[in-house]
Amino acid sequence: MSRSPEQIRYGRSVADEIVRNSTLNSVTNAVRVLKSFSTKHQEWGVSDMARHLGLSKSTTHRLLATLAEEGMLDQSESTGRYRLGLAVFDLAAAVPTQFDLHEAVLTPMTELRSRTGETVQVAVLDGLEVVYIERLDAPGTTRMFLQIGRRNWAHCSSTGKVLLAALSRSRLDWLLRNWDPVALTEDSITDRDALSRELEEVRHAGFAINDGEAEGGVSSIGAPIRDSSGRVIAALSLVGSSENVDRHNQRLVQNVIEAATSASRRLGHRGVA
Repeated sequence: MSRSPEQIRYGRSVADEIVRNSTLNSVTNAVRVLKSFSTKHQEWGVSDMARHLGLSKSTTHRLLATLAEEGMLDQSESTGRYRLGLAVFDLAAAVPTQFDLHEAVLTPMTELRSRTGETVQVAVLDGLEVVYIERLDAPGTTRMFLQIGRRNWAHCSSTGKVLLAALSRSRLDWLLRNWDPVALTEDSITDRDALSRELEEVRHAGFAINDGEAEGGVSSIGAPIRDSSGRVIAALSLVGSSENVDRHNQRLVQNVIEAATSASRRLGHRGVA
C-alpha cells in the first residue's frame, strides 16, 4: 500500500525527532561524564562511571572512548582508568572571564595576605554551592593555589552569602524552594528565614561573615567582586582561625572590602563600593 505525501512527511519528522533526541541524550550524557570529574574523583573506571551515571557499561564505554578520542579524556595505559585530558584545559584557558578574573584578583589577594597574614581565596557560585577558583595560603606555608575547584555549601561560607545576597529575589527564591540545608557545624544556618535575614544584612553591609559555620574554630570575611557592569561575579574572602579573623575587627573587614574593590576596579567597575 502506497503512502500519501502527508504520511511520508510525518514518518520523516518522527524519524528526525528520534535522531535528535538520541543525539541530545548522547550530548547530555557526555556532559555528565565530564562533570563527574573533580578534585575528589580525578579518575574513573568504566564500571564505576556506569554505576555513577546509571548507564549501561557498553554505553559508558562508548562515551568514555569517544571523549578520549577527542582529547577530552586520557586513559591510563596501566590501569585503564580515565582522567581529564588536555583539551579540557585548553577550553578552560579560552574562557575570558575566568582569565580576566584571575589577572584581576592576583595582586589584591597577595596584598591582603601580606597585610593580614591570613589565607585569601576567591569563589564563584554554582547553584547552592561555591567553587573556589583562586587561593593563597597564609605566609609560612608551602601550599599556594591549593584546593582549586574545592566546593562548599554557600550558606556556610562568607563568599557564598555574598553571592547569594547578590542574586535577584526571584532567582534566590527559585534556588531555595527545595533547599535541604546541610549543617556542617552546630553554628551552620539551617532555617530559611534565618538565612533570608542574614542575606538582607549582607546586602546592607556589603560584606558577609562566616563564624565557625563551615568548620569549628575557623572564620572568614567575604566581600563582592563586580565586573564592569556592576554585576557581582565572584567573592573574595579572608580565612583564618576565629581568634584571628574577628568579625568585630573593623580593620580586617575594611581590608577585605578594599581588596575586593581593587579587584573590581581591575575588571572595569567604576561604581561606588
